Amino acid sequence: MYITCLDLEGVLVPEIWIAFSEASGIPELKRTTRDEPDYNKLMNWRLGILKEHGLGLKEIQDVIAKIDPLPGAKEFLDTLRSECQTIIISDTFTQFASPLMKKLGQPTIFCNELVVASSGEITGFKMRIEKSKLATVKALQSIGYDTIASGDSYNDLGMIEASKAGFLFRTTDKIKADYPALPAFTEYNELLNAIREQLKK
Repeated sequence: MYITCLDLEGVLVPEIWIAFSEASGIPELKRTTRDEPDYNKLMNWRLGILKEHGLGLKEIQDVIAKIDPLPGAKEFLDTLRSECQTIIISDTFTQFASPLMKKLGQPTIFCNELVVASSGEITGFKMRIEKSKLATVKALQSIGYDTIASGDSYNDLGMIEASKAGFLFRTTDKIKADYPALPAFTEYNELLNAIREQLKK
């Protein structure tokens, strides 16, 4: 019995913080988990920049409203969900992910929560659990599932390596070079075929 676990940003939708960086004209916000493995450090740094510029949740949500899934992502996800139980496991936040889930056909997502003041300022964040992607995969395995996992960033490596099968998708050259044993794909049909092969086992 398999469950496929997918990352969200960079795999199914564009990177939210990169889109917001471009819309706000703040180049520092382009930094993502592809660049910084320590997610807590990255988020605290981001919140500091938002505070410095007087930006809050509304400004980010206005940008997210204009983001569409990556070309072919919904079709890939629809096909995968018709063949295998699928969960999106992301380090993003409910307040960011909800409108994107509507555009993807309301798949199941496990993510985190932002702490937002009445003024709209993002004052903090609540992670669901430490190392949430790896912890979720291990929890699924503990109740009898084999997992297949795919993602593009440093924070996906734990769940990819812990799964029965794991694949990098549209990752960086550095991550590919650092983890040469992990199959790496750039097209949805390649990833879908690799998952299908594993489902036969």
